[in-house]
Amino acid sequence: MNERDISFTLNGQAVSAAAEPRAHLADFIREELLLTGTHIGCEQGVCGACTVFVDGRPTRSCITLAASCEGADVRTVEGFDDDPLMKRIREAFSTHHGLQCGYCTPGMLTTAYDIARRLPDADATRIRRELSGNLCRCTGYAGIVAAIEDVLSKGAPAAELLPMSRSTPAGSVLKTRHDKEPSAPAPDNGRTTGAEEGLEAISLDDATKLTRSLSLAVSGQEAWAVLSDPERVITCVPGASLTSAAEAGALVGQILVAVGPIKATFQGRGSVTFDVENKSGRLVGRGRDTVSRTGLEGSLAFTLHEDGSGECRLDLDMRYRLAGPLSQFGRPELVAEIADRLLQQVGAAIEREARGEPAPSGDGAPTSLNGLALLGHVIKAMVRRMFGGS
Repeated sequence: MNERDISFTLNGQAVSAAAEPRAHLADFIREELLLTGTHIGCEQGVCGACTVFVDGRPTRSCITLAASCEGADVRTVEGFDDDPLMKRIREAFSTHHGLQCGYCTPGMLTTAYDIARRLPDADATRIRRELSGNLCRCTGYAGIVAAIEDVLSKGAPAAELLPMSRSTPAGSVLKTRHDKEPSAPAPDNGRTTGAEEGLEAISLDDATKLTRSLSLAVSGQEAWAVLSDPERVITCVPGASLTSAAEAGALVGQILVAVGPIKATFQGRGSVTFDVENKSGRLVGRGRDTVSRTGLEGSLAFTLHEDGSGECRLDLDMRYRLAGPLSQFGRPELVAEIADRLLQQVGAAIEREARGEPAPSGDGAPTSLNGLALLGHVIKAMVRRMFGGS
């Protein structure tokens, strides 16, 4: 059965037990460690009943592999018995009738704790947004929202807060156990202005491939000025930011992705090379979200073509591989739909940057990539195609 021992801290106590490699954290907690306060509903990371804290952040335990939590700090609803903030949340849920059948309640309490800790000034609208990933078929949410508002109105108690996720030092190589041994780097064609030094070469021969073309309503020269400057082009990608960009093409940064309450921060590094003569380049990189233990690696080859009309076309060849609990969102059909929607945003941002126009928000601050909104557009598009709608 290929079982292996898994050790981590659960509710403040060191635990160790054998589990199969594909065992999910929710099943491991309930069946091996006999803590049944964590409920299992959809088993697809949608309903939120199984939400627990991993390294201080809410995590869907039904899609998180138990083996990926090796050495982590895990806290379930049973781990809050003596916590003063959770005591107030439970009392508020009772006062405001925030539960009926109670099946969703462990996940609701965990999410409410996160809201109270992280968003002390949240109003009812923000609370409902944060609860969007926790489904309740009984209460209509009014009592739950009122309970959280009640707790926030009284201020947070002087309680020891759960630790946030352990960070990975900037510039370190982020690996998962699925990573392959590095292959030999590609030969230099003598035309590049950057180098892939300092990053292990990534073999993507068997990775998922996606090709797209993007029309840009700016000249090739204007577009290339943006594409050849990592610090400018990164501002055109929602949720992406650079920590550092060396002259040799080495990059360190992150991308934030949010799907309802599920938030992932892929931190990692990469390298970019440019062929100035042919207005083309290649980006390769690897990153990892430390909470979900999901690894991402991929490459992006791009070539800019001018059509003589003052506009240009950007051809893209993307290859990627996801490994870990969030890999279910990496299915080619789903990624293709999301990429089409995302590239519309990126293309418009490149055009604005090339013209020197400010972003709509005006502040230029990196925001998270809103996966929930993208998925909503994707689902609507699929439904329209299925039923022949416009």
